[in-house]
Formats: sequence, C-alpha cells, structure tokens
Amino acid sequence: MQRLQSYIIISIELNLFFARIMKEHALFLAAGFTPVNASLAREANTFRMHFEELLAQAAHLGDGVIRPAVLRSGELVTEFTSGAEQITQQFTGIAIDRRITAFEERMHAQEGFSVSLEIAEQTRQLNKNALRLVQGLIAFKQRVLENAGACRIFTMNYPLLIRHIIREAELYRSYLTELESGRMVNDMGMRRTEQFWNRIMMEHAMFIRGLLDPSEAALIKTSDDFAQDYARLLERSRGQNELASSKQSASLAETLKFRDFKAAGTKGICNCEIQSIILPLLADHVLREANHYIRLLSR
Repeated sequence: MQRLQSYIIISIELNLFFARIMKEHALFLAAGFTPVNASLAREANTFRMHFEELLAQAAHLGDGVIRPAVLRSGELVTEFTSGAEQITQQFTGIAIDRRITAFEERMHAQEGFSVSLEIAEQTRQLNKNALRLVQGLIAFKQRVLENAGACRIFTMNYPLLIRHIIREAELYRSYLTELESGRMVNDMGMRRTEQFWNRIMMEHAMFIRGLLDPSEAALIKTSDDFAQDYARLLERSRGQNELASSKQSASLAETLKFRDFKAAGTKGICNCEIQSIILPLLADHVLREANHYIRLLSR
C-alpha cells in the first residue's frame, strides 16, 4: 500500500509540474511561427490544449494528495503566473485557461492520504495519457527543429531553445516510463540531476541575455555572468575529486541567486519595466523551473 501511495503522489506531482511546462512549450512554439506557417501554429496550439486538459485533471486529482514541500516550492504556480498568463494572452491572442491556475492557487497538501483503487486507476490513466501526448510533442518539436535548421521554415525561437525544450520533454517521458514500468522516479541520481538542471539554468541565462533589449546593458551583463557561473558548475560536476555535497551546495547557492534574479525579472516584465522580447509567461516559466530545481537540491 505504501508503494502504491508513493506511485500516486509522485505521478501527480510530476504531471502537475511538467504538464504546465509542456503546454507552455507548445504556446511558445505557436507564438513563434510566421503567418505562412499557420498550420504549424495550429498544431502547436492543439498540443497546448491537450496538455491544458491533462494539467486540469492532475490538479483535481492532486488536491489534498500532493506533499506540502511541492505546494510551497513555487514550481507549480508563482505569485506572477496568473498575471503573466493574462498579459501573454493579450499579446499573442492564444487562449489560456486561467481557471486552472486559480484552482492550483487554492490547492491543499498533506502528508499521506487514503489510497483507493479509483484514484490509483485515474493516476495510471493520467500517466498513460501524458506519455502519449509527450511522445507526440517531442516528435513535433524535432520536426520543427529539423525544418528550421534546414531553413525550410522561420521561427522566432532559437534552435538552441527548441533543443532545450526537447530535452525537458524527454526527461518528462523518461520519468513517466519509469513510473509505468513499476520503478520509482529517482531523479536520475543527484549528480546527473545537477548536470541536467545546471545545463538548463545556463541556457536560461543565455536565452534571457539574448532576448533582452540591447539597452538593458546591466541585465544583459548579469545574465551573462549567470551563464558563465553555470558553465563553471558544469565543469566542476565532471570532476571526481570533490565531495558531491560541496558541488550540490554550490549549485543550490547559485540557483537561489538566479531564482531571485528571475523573480525580479518576471515582475519587471509583467509591469513593463524591462525592455525585451520575453513573453511574461516565459519569464514565469523559467522561474518555476528554478524553483523546481531548488526543491530537488534542498531535499
């Protein structure tokens, strides 16, 4: 029974975090196509709607089930998420169901809950639906990357950003596959987790640097500094002669600083105080990923 309870909790928490990330990936892709590729934008938007439905299901399953540490972490929603969604919808014309965010803001958490066969079956179906959707989204992203790389289409999204979101989707798929194979998600071991998320954080810094208006010199420099800091952490993580706890502590300290920078940036972008081509929801998106990584490092 304990194993089944863990399966349910981990599955729902995983889908609450990643289904929102995936639906936003689809939105960013849709917003980045030119009118001549309207069919690709519609395809991306279809993925967005399907992941939105998946997220709503996970949220209703997770109320009173997920752990307090996850609810408190800021990886599911932040104080900026609802406002960022509203402004992004205004900018892009892409509909966003903000009722899901409002529901998540009111969710409850607890340590332990009464396991039932009904919720176990609903969770299993949730994972199966998520796995099918993420397989399709990975294939779509790879097709977009291939066509953009061959100059058959134009997109406002960097090729590196598309590779970046493919890797995140592949991580989600690997976790779902583990869960449905009867194994508990182990976050790849802490060393591999650090390498994965330090690379993600480094690329976030690079994207922020490249999407800021050239007039935002101070913010560009800070972003570049973070990119270099994470590059050094990645290099350290390849070494074998340093205590893992020391490297983990360095990653946590750096990510706490980067999280604060992202939070200030999200607020500034939502309040139109920072000049950039960063969608408000993208700013909140990378903030939530930093919060997720901080929770993993803090365990």
